[in-house]
Amino acid sequence: MTSLTIETPHGPARAELHCAPEGGRAGLLIGHGAGGGVGAPDIVAASRAAAAAGVHVALVEQPYRVAGRRVPAPAHQLDTAWLTVVERLSAEWFHELPLVFGGRSSGSRVACRTSADGQAVAVLCLAFPVHPPGKPDKTRMPELDAVTVPTLVVQGQSDAFGMPGPGRHREIVVLPGDHSLKKDLPALTRAVEEWLDRILRPLD
Repeated sequence: MTSLTIETPHGPARAELHCAPEGGRAGLLIGHGAGGGVGAPDIVAASRAAAAAGVHVALVEQPYRVAGRRVPAPAHQLDTAWLTVVERLSAEWFHELPLVFGGRSSGSRVACRTSADGQAVAVLCLAFPVHPPGKPDKTRMPELDAVTVPTLVVQGQSDAFGMPGPGRHREIVVLPGDHSLKKDLPALTRAVEEWLDRILRPLD
């Protein structure tokens, strides 16, 4: 594991790099939830899945978390910082490899919003927050619907943040449990590994 500090227009971000054995087929960048970190159980499980699928992983901490704050920065700042990290890692660590953007909750929204500008070949959403709890009218589905590359959404069956509907490029895996996705981590790992292996096969 290698830890890298990356300067962005909104302060330093941090990337924790985990290299897959034998070269690597792609790079998967995973962002954290609004108030959490990259050590969340579902992020760790997805990282294990990526390693098993032969994919390098970068766990990305946004500048506000690196600075010790729990309240997220505005969306445009999160997106700018994320794309700055993507550019640096693409040039120095994932040179010429296809990139998969991912994240849990708020981090999955960032991954969706930046997928086109960052030229991601796929998007992994862990517990995509369809709407704030109890406020289905405040939907974030347009962010998910705008993604034009293969997308996997892993969602808890009783997630208070809602359940996304199917879409043209979108696969949804529903697991027991809530927004934390902690109830069946082995199933999450299997789903992510199978999906990564399948969507990257044409690019190998």
